[in-house]
Amino acid sequence: MADNRRSAPFFMTATTQFGLEEVLAQELRHLGAKIEKVGTRAVEFTGNKQLLYEACLWCRTAMRILRPFADFYARDEKALYREVSRISWQDYLQPDQTFAITAVVNKSSFEHSLYVAQLTKDAIVDQFRNRLGHRPSVDVKNPDIRLHLHMIENEVVLSLDASGESLHKRGYRQGTNVAPLNEALAAGLILLSGWDGKKPFIDPMCGSGTLLTEAALIAQRIAPGLYHQGKFGFENWPDFEASLWESVQMDARQMRLEEPQAYLAGSDLSREFIELARENVAAADLEDFIRLGVRDVKEAKAPAKEESGIVMMNPPYGERIGEEAEMEALYKTIGDTLKTGFQGYDAYVFTGNLEAAKRIGLKTSRRTPLYNGPIDCRLLKYELYQGTRKVK
Repeated sequence: MADNRRSAPFFMTATTQFGLEEVLAQELRHLGAKIEKVGTRAVEFTGNKQLLYEACLWCRTAMRILRPFADFYARDEKALYREVSRISWQDYLQPDQTFAITAVVNKSSFEHSLYVAQLTKDAIVDQFRNRLGHRPSVDVKNPDIRLHLHMIENEVVLSLDASGESLHKRGYRQGTNVAPLNEALAAGLILLSGWDGKKPFIDPMCGSGTLLTEAALIAQRIAPGLYHQGKFGFENWPDFEASLWESVQMDARQMRLEEPQAYLAGSDLSREFIELARENVAAADLEDFIRLGVRDVKEAKAPAKEESGIVMMNPPYGERIGEEAEMEALYKTIGDTLKTGFQGYDAYVFTGNLEAAKRIGLKTSRRTPLYNGPIDCRLLKYELYQGTRKVK
């Protein structure tokens, strides 16, 4: 096993959401990765097999970890089929395994990513049929082997997907409110705030509790991948080493801190949402670390006997027609609550309604561009000074 831990480094790519690239790069550095390039929604890095396993287990802001294994130029359909056929597919895929291909095509002579994926699939199965007389099957929902094809200006990179199910799907979520935060995005918002995992963390509009759950995982040093449902993709690879993987998981379990590290509390006006939050917190085995209650945001205030910390919320954006007045009133209430109830705190409001956010009535000290799904959003930071900042 010691040899595995010192195995030769290889090239990998971790994908994430727009705006979280530097956060993800820092997570990977912390694991010992050598960062090669921080791109848009992706970080390229090198590391060994142990690092690959640890990245899948520990990266809070990653969506997928990919291992590139082939690259070539394909000017047209014949070239794509020919180049894919030249790869020895038995090195990556067995005839009794299922597989799926995700293709992303940009600025290329090929117009449709689905067509590129289909052509690649044909080349793979034809090779197996010609050499062995039988072929692996396609399973788009739950394949043994996931392949990623990325084509930009007809340059193709083929990668194995180490993740399996997307890493943001932690597995603890039993139910959600109408517009839940993606878990990787929630973790990213917390890490962008610079929260130290020790000071109080309050969410007065907590919905189904995703921000609080991710905060608890950070504070208690819990690897999010321990909740992953089903196998990781790398567990179906020919070079999978079960003993190394077991060792990495054991190390992660031993890292968990059992004593509460920070005061974590959330509330919501909806009793139904709070019940959902309780279910999710229980599924994550975090009941001892998070306080939850039913409360209107206008009644929220900092805990009396705790030091100042972070208050963070993801209020509704009001995407339906006719909600403008309602949203403006809500965001004014948020501003009033922050001013009166959380003096001395750093406040963060994540929103896709920048017009309504003006009604908060506080000056932002930072505005970080991000997306929530397709919605252009900002993480707005407000420094809530105690008393007045004016110097007489």
